Amino acid sequence: MSFSSDVKKELYDKVPSARHCQLAALAAIIACDGLVTGDDEGRMLLLLRSTGVTRRKFFTLLRKAFNINPVLAGQEDEEETAGRVYETVPLSTDECDKLLAATRGENVVKSDCCKRTFIREAFCCIGSVSDPGKSYHLEFTCEEEALASQLSGILKELGIEAHITHRARYFVVYIKESEAIGDVLLQMGASLSLMRMENERIVRGMRGDVNRRVNCEMANITKTVDAAARQLEDIRFLESHGGLGALPRELIEVAQARLDNPEASLAELGMLLDPPVGKSGVNHRLRRLSEIAESLRRNEEEKL
Repeated sequence: MSFSSDVKKELYDKVPSARHCQLAALAAIIACDGLVTGDDEGRMLLLLRSTGVTRRKFFTLLRKAFNINPVLAGQEDEEETAGRVYETVPLSTDECDKLLAATRGENVVKSDCCKRTFIREAFCCIGSVSDPGKSYHLEFTCEEEALASQLSGILKELGIEAHITHRARYFVVYIKESEAIGDVLLQMGASLSLMRMENERIVRGMRGDVNRRVNCEMANITKTVDAAARQLEDIRFLESHGGLGALPRELIEVAQARLDNPEASLAELGMLLDPPVGKSGVNHRLRRLSEIAESLRRNEEEKL
C-alpha cells in the first residue's frame, strides 16, 4: 500500500462531531466527488462517484447532520460524465434542496476547524502525496478551476502556501516543500502519517549528511593523492638532474620523507622530520621544491 493510501486510510474514519464541520465535510465531498444535475421534471439531483468508502462516509454525515437516512435500492442509477461514473444519491427533492442549501457559500468553511475538515475530505477524494522516502509532493487534482482556487485559498488561510498548475484538463493544487506538506498532514489530523514522514525526513537528512561527508572526504583524499603525485614527480626530476643534493638540509629531508612515504599526509610527513614540523611548514617546503623543479625545467627548455 502506498503512503498516499495510508494517509487516506487514517483519515477515512474521522467523522466530525460538530454540525458545522459535518456540513464542511459534506460540502467538500460534493465539490470534489459530486455532480449536481436535474431530471426530466426539473428536479435537482445529486450524484456521487462510485467510490465505496467516500460514499459510506457521505451517508454517515447525512444521518448526523440532517437525520437523513437514504434507502439504497441495491443498484442505484448510474450516469457517466467525462469518463467518470456517478451514482444517484437517493434523496427526496426537499432533502436534496436542504442539503445543497446548507453546503454552499463561504460561510461553510468560515472557521478554522471547518477549513481543516474541508481540506481533509478533499484530500480523501482528489488528493495524493508521494512517499516521503523518495520525494516531497502533495497535490489535489481538480476538474474545476474554482475548486482549485478555493482549496489554495483555504490552505493559505491555514498558513500553508500552495501553487496551482494546469495539467491536461485538470487544475492541480500542489505543494513540494516538506515542512508545508507536514503542516497539511497535521491540519488534516493525519498524525500517524506525519510521524512516519518526519522519521523518513530524519533518515533522508542523515543519509544526506553521510553522503556529503563521504564526498568531502573523497575529494580531500583525491586532492591529497594528486598533490603527492606532483610532489613526487618534482622531487624525482630534481634527483635525476642532480639538483637535489645542492639544496638546503630541510628541503632534502622533506624530499626524502616524501619519497619514502608517498601516501602520507602533510601532517604525517611533518611528524617524520627531526625535529617535527607542522603541516604548514611541510607544505611550504614541498611548495619550494616544486618551484625549484619548475625553474629548472624552464632553464632546460630555454637551452633547447
